[in-house]
Amino acid sequence: MFRMPHKAKIDNDSEEIDDSNKNIILGLVSQLRPNMDLSRVTLPTFVLEPRSMLERITNFMSHPGLCFPLSSEPDPTRRFLNVVRFYLSGWHIRPRGVKKPLNPILGETFTGFWKFPYHNSPDVTLQKLKGTAVYVSEQVSHHPPVSAYFYMCPEYHVRIDGVLKPRSKFLGNSAASIMEGVASLQLQDIQEDYFLTQPNMYARGILFGKLRIELGDHVIVRCPKNDLIANIEFKVKGFISGTYNSIFGKVKRESTGEVLYQLSGKWDSQMFLENVKTQEVTPFLDINDLVVAAISTRPLDEQGERESRRLWFDTCEAIKARDQSKATLHKTAIEDRQRKEVKAREAKHEVWQPKYFTKTGPEEYKIKLNIPDGISNLQKLALVDDFIPVFSKADHAQMHAQLNADLVQRVPEPTNPPAPLHHHHSLRPMQPHFNRSSTTLASMRSDISLDEYHDAQLPDAHILSQLNDHLSS
Repeated sequence: MFRMPHKAKIDNDSEEIDDSNKNIILGLVSQLRPNMDLSRVTLPTFVLEPRSMLERITNFMSHPGLCFPLSSEPDPTRRFLNVVRFYLSGWHIRPRGVKKPLNPILGETFTGFWKFPYHNSPDVTLQKLKGTAVYVSEQVSHHPPVSAYFYMCPEYHVRIDGVLKPRSKFLGNSAASIMEGVASLQLQDIQEDYFLTQPNMYARGILFGKLRIELGDHVIVRCPKNDLIANIEFKVKGFISGTYNSIFGKVKRESTGEVLYQLSGKWDSQMFLENVKTQEVTPFLDINDLVVAAISTRPLDEQGERESRRLWFDTCEAIKARDQSKATLHKTAIEDRQRKEVKAREAKHEVWQPKYFTKTGPEEYKIKLNIPDGISNLQKLALVDDFIPVFSKADHAQMHAQLNADLVQRVPEPTNPPAPLHHHHSLRPMQPHFNRSSTTLASMRSDISLDEYHDAQLPDAHILSQLNDHLSS
């Protein structure tokens, strides 16, 4: 298969370790055995990335310009290829060298958002996008580690529900992170689901050679509705031949096995697509042309103590400053607190339950929030933000002020004086009170934290009646 030349790139995947750090690794390795589970092994802080795994998952959502137009493509096969292109776009985002994200503690959360358009972005696509996307994640299990996440952009009818379950193994001169779990990408306006798995990660050169990170093994992108599947191999370099960061894949009719297209190239630079029938090869994705849309978060002083950036702030600052002693001190304090919490629950015979996600299968979790159709995009975002804080206090107040203004415009002038508004928390705007015991839009969030609940702004009476009729049917 013909491959066009790739642009020369700086090697960001390898790292030279000084003698003192090498001795730390060798001392750690001496205690390990091949195929040993590393989930309970404390790694030195110089191999850690200064952010939590819950935040690293957002690399997947960093190129919304490839995601949001998906359902606008009328041809199912081309639409599937566009999903594959979006899927492959995020793997190039990684720290320089061999770095592992921080393991989230049980109950840790990370939330954030993207507000479009990005007026100052050099990417014209980001300048033309509109709406807001939100991301919610929670560490729902610690042993084994399981991260559950939710992503939504109402403007483009895109929703992603996913679970990540990494397992680490020591393999001798390398360590593997087996990335189990499945993500479900839904194009809600055309009722189409795509299922995606993730490549595994390998840290090579632990004992000898240059320390290096690689992605490897097979992944799938699958759309049952359109009978299409992509089998993609992230190829690892052989001892003698091969190259780093290459991929090869096939797009097939799942029912017949007929190969329609072949993929090749490098996941960190350029990829190409060959039409098997015509043998025409065309550029598929050039990473060099992409601009990362970074996630935004609430200010640190508005975050809870179990939110990733606040929880790990001191640890991350020490990692950035290369102060291993301080990083280890702060990291150990957090982990020791978690161990004490586990012992306290065991003493009371309590079983920990996730706060924001519910288990729906052996390895499947979904957010504990029903987001109904028939309400505005702003109302959907408000439901999420009332369920778990995503936006800043200022943005939250502005959002509900707009919802209140929209409600006033839609509701006819009452013949009797309106009931007084109830004052909630000072940081939340005043909103009408509704009976929480009935199954209405106001009660669609889970009962998990009703003491913290603030009613989402409701639509007008006609829409509300339709929603309640739908719920009762």
